[in-house]
Amino acid sequence: MSVSTERFYYSEIDKSLGVAGSLPYLPLTLSHQSQMMNVQGLLDTGSTVNVLPYQVGNPVFGTTGQD
Repeated sequence: MSVSTERFYYSEIDKSLGVAGSLPYLPLTLSHQSQMMNVQGLLDTGSTVNVLPYQVGNPVFGTTGQD
């Protein structure tokens, strides 16, 4: 059995974040109907949940915070 792998290199996103600004980020495209947004997502292989910040999801998905 072979496993497909892909490397994601550490990218310095924001120097003001210190160590947290130099972690493996993935390029992502979020889309809903005719809206699209390119963002960077943190690759965290030890996480148990995924979080989409409100300021990222609201313009794409039109969330109101009431959902």
